Amino acid sequence: MDYKPDYERLAERLNAQGTNVENVKAKLKAQHIETPSWGYGNGGTRFKVFAWEGAARNIYEKLDDAAYIHKLSGVAPSIAIHIPWDKVDDYKALGEYARSKGIAIGAVNPNLFQDDQYKLGSVCSPSASVREEALAHIVECCEIMPKVGSNLLSLWFADGTNYSGQDSMSARKRRMEAALVETHKHLPAGSRMLIEYKFFEPAFYHTDLADWGTAYAMALKCGPQAQVLVDTGHHAQGTNIAQIVSFLLDEGRLGGFHFNARRYADDDLIVGTNNPFELFEIYCELVGAGEGAKDVAYMIDQSHNIEPKLEAMLLSVLNCQTAYAKALIVDWNHLAELQAAGVVLGAQQVYVKAFETDVRPLLAQVRVEKGLNPDPIAAYRADNYAAQVAKQRGIALSAGSAIQ
Repeated sequence: MDYKPDYERLAERLNAQGTNVENVKAKLKAQHIETPSWGYGNGGTRFKVFAWEGAARNIYEKLDDAAYIHKLSGVAPSIAIHIPWDKVDDYKALGEYARSKGIAIGAVNPNLFQDDQYKLGSVCSPSASVREEALAHIVECCEIMPKVGSNLLSLWFADGTNYSGQDSMSARKRRMEAALVETHKHLPAGSRMLIEYKFFEPAFYHTDLADWGTAYAMALKCGPQAQVLVDTGHHAQGTNIAQIVSFLLDEGRLGGFHFNARRYADDDLIVGTNNPFELFEIYCELVGAGEGAKDVAYMIDQSHNIEPKLEAMLLSVLNCQTAYAKALIVDWNHLAELQAAGVVLGAQQVYVKAFETDVRPLLAQVRVEKGLNPDPIAAYRADNYAAQVAKQRGIALSAGSAIQ
């Protein structure tokens, strides 16, 4: 299919509205979406994990898969790891292997929810010995970071209670604060810790880090290397995530994203599937912030249960790329004029016009200029990589995964 005529028409229209197409393409070429190691292994919902033939069985196979997704998309040059799921004896060698594949290791994620001792919490547990063990594991991950070349520590806690009176909520708040402040002291120079939140699940009476405000307050207590991580699935129905993003950007405390989609709660579906306009709104806030968003980390956090792992991951990355492209072509000058004049519907329609624009020809042109296939999904389906790994790996029972 020849995309060129459509691209040329779109470029002409964008240039006419004052949008520099070459600048848009340069930003799209520089886009960075991090994929998660746990998304390449067998994972899924809590009632059942459907094993996928060819799913990665260890961190080295996960790196191979992540490198393949980057090869197809051109915008996924790093992979997040989860400890101890991805634990190895030689982390320096792991980082070198990643680089030999043309990617890097990104965020390091401690596991503070899987072991039996965390039944009543990790850093918020009423048991001092459990709290000490949890903190020691976080510090261990801080020590892993420079070995693999990471500058991000991603923190998510399942801590909370199921019943009123089960524990003191204020005491648990102080325990969380103490643990995060201590963690901040152990961060490698030039790195950041991203504090994630979740308003419910697995705790159903209260969650110790229940919302963005709680995470933001903790970040302020810790210091300049602490920021908030926004998981797009971790919100109540109807929450305006774009407003949260805008506030945290303006405060300089938006550290990054875990992108996924949800219908009800933390469904961990492919980003941009159930709610593409919401994803577009979020990217509009990021584009509108300009340099204020330059250090934001963009990461996928999804659990592919019934989907082919590689195709699902590729689609996730491409959906983020599409949302970013649509946000970049918003007529920002005209929008500012309409906002200043109080033209309510006119301003909203500027967003709608960009969102409804078919940016596939633009993205195809960007990929060709990067030496890639203009249609990554078609390239994946025509390739034999998935068949090869299925033959080599077979079906693994588990490779470390969970919903976060």
